[in-house]
Amino acid sequence: MQLKNYALGRWIIGEGSGQTLYNAITGEEIATTSSKGLDFEQMLHYARKTGGTSLRKMTFQERGRMLKALAIHLQSKKETFYKISWATGATRSDSWVDIEGGIGNLFSYASLRRQFPDETFCYEGDVVKLSKEGSFIGHHICVPKQGVAIHINAFNFPVWGMLEKIAVNLLAGVPAIVKPATITSFLTEAVVQEIVSSKILPEGALQLICGSANGILDYVTSQDVVTFTGSASTGKKLKAHPRLIEEAVPFNMEADSLNCCVLGSDVTPNMPEFDIFIKEVQREITTKAGQKCTAVRRIIVPNNLVEDVQIALGKRLAATKIGDPNVEGVRMGALAGKEQLQEVTEKVKELAKSQEIVFGSLDNFEIIGAKKETGAFMSPILFLNNDPFKNQDCHNIEAFGPVSTIMPYTHLEEATELAKMGKGSLVCSIVTADDKLARQFVVEAACMHGRILVLNADCAKESTGHGSPMPMLTHGGPGRAGGGEEMGGKRGVFHYLQRTSIQGSPTTLTHVLGQYQYGGKYIEKDLHPFQRYFEDLEIGETLITAKHTVHEADILNFANVSGDNFYAHMDATSLEGTIFTGRVAHGYYILSKAAGLFVDAKKGPVLLNYGLDDCRFVKPVYPGATIGVRFTCKEKIDQEKKNEEDIAKGIVKWLVDVYDETGETVAIATILTMVKKRNQS
Repeated sequence: MQLKNYALGRWIIGEGSGQTLYNAITGEEIATTSSKGLDFEQMLHYARKTGGTSLRKMTFQERGRMLKALAIHLQSKKETFYKISWATGATRSDSWVDIEGGIGNLFSYASLRRQFPDETFCYEGDVVKLSKEGSFIGHHICVPKQGVAIHINAFNFPVWGMLEKIAVNLLAGVPAIVKPATITSFLTEAVVQEIVSSKILPEGALQLICGSANGILDYVTSQDVVTFTGSASTGKKLKAHPRLIEEAVPFNMEADSLNCCVLGSDVTPNMPEFDIFIKEVQREITTKAGQKCTAVRRIIVPNNLVEDVQIALGKRLAATKIGDPNVEGVRMGALAGKEQLQEVTEKVKELAKSQEIVFGSLDNFEIIGAKKETGAFMSPILFLNNDPFKNQDCHNIEAFGPVSTIMPYTHLEEATELAKMGKGSLVCSIVTADDKLARQFVVEAACMHGRILVLNADCAKESTGHGSPMPMLTHGGPGRAGGGEEMGGKRGVFHYLQRTSIQGSPTTLTHVLGQYQYGGKYIEKDLHPFQRYFEDLEIGETLITAKHTVHEADILNFANVSGDNFYAHMDATSLEGTIFTGRVAHGYYILSKAAGLFVDAKKGPVLLNYGLDDCRFVKPVYPGATIGVRFTCKEKIDQEKKNEEDIAKGIVKWLVDVYDETGETVAIATILTMVKKRNQS
């Protein structure tokens, strides 16, 4: 079988024989692949003009719903992917992380759409007042880059590695060209076939190169974004490409790193945290046969517990059965291929020059249901380094397989220093029941780590573990780890957006942003806004309410109803030394009374009050003050129907500007209402 590339809207078989791919379990040939004959320049142009143009016309809400539909579709096909994944050497649980973890990223980013406006672009931060009277303001707009996301991925996660990245750029409105590592690209190809056949993504939004992508960086422009996951040495070469430097192309690198797991000095063998530590480390050594950029490579342990850890960890590793993942009881499969096995073996031999193997062997181990000589199997290898400050190979050499090193420390400062000797890591963990100790470690070690997991008995049951980056948190790390970030919720999306400051009048920026800016001109209608359907409402549409004079009786009655008898509201004799000159109305009374002024009681399209954002009480209101409300349609967000019976509706954000008889604002907030659509189809 010859794998196909997906380029220029069609499946293309590369010219020539190409590279041969093998089953990691049996050693049998699976397929060949080649990218020879692909026109990378045309692929980039096609992505920019066809895929990018279509994606940029979609709003964040539409792109998010697109990701959700894609996630649902791929979830329905997951069993097909599991069958193919076996050939990569992965167990069912390994494949679960890769396949369903990747699909889970799509779901997460689909949900993230709710944090963005119903626009093709978004805005960031708060408005900046640039003039005394407020007629000149500034804001930040973020628009999709008009380029391509080029993802160069590693072999260890052929599904997750692709989906976790394209989820972000697609939500941002940028197309992607994916280059998976060739050795496991047969699984990536199977997933892309399903994506293409589903027709959920617009044409040109996704292209695939299964063979070599050598030369593609020659055609990138300043609007493109390149991401790389893999070895630091390869990443550095790509990062130094002259075209990337000439065009100032953003390059995000996530490199393999020497991650560590630290056992707190407070932990003893009879504590639950000790068992948590042993299980976590054993899992990180054996999951994906240790082929994870986040795997634990260094095990940092109090010197009085080294022997206990070595014995307990050795027992768990010895109970881990290695072999064909289809055989019942097998918990660790093969490395991705013979080349990978040879590379890891060489690294183990290098490490063995400066430290001792205390568990495992390169030659003497048993496998179940397969043959050693044909599959890419390897035993877990556990080293002991009694002097990690002197013998530093363990901090510099990474064997990208089931290999890790135990090393002792005498006090927390030493543990922190050892953790930082990895010269920058994607993740480290500390297992401790002492929150004070956890704080000290985190504050000192954070500068050299992209993520820190603090594990104890309180969170271990629900913890996703040391090796699992989460889509709403940043994934990356400083130094050796590459210095980049991917994912990270909204932060990840902003990698693919151009941030531009815009300046002008509030009215102009209201029109540009599609979001009402304070001080902009009002649009007044004859009909109360609560009687207008979602489609009919205009940004800037404003209701100027009737007014109400606040009396002491209002304050007393609200205190009785709410139970809020704070002295500033109830005791005029206690105000000396405060900012108040008399009894002051409750802020929540002012907001409640404002609602009474702007709400229209009659039944209409407004279905419910959805929430309250950004509430501030900015000026005291004393008895005798007269308040009114400027109630303005600030922003509209479309919502999809959950099913045929669901009501078609959207969310409307309203600016509630409460002012007094001087015209000054006394309270300001944003309320959200759910508003019915006129068109229910």
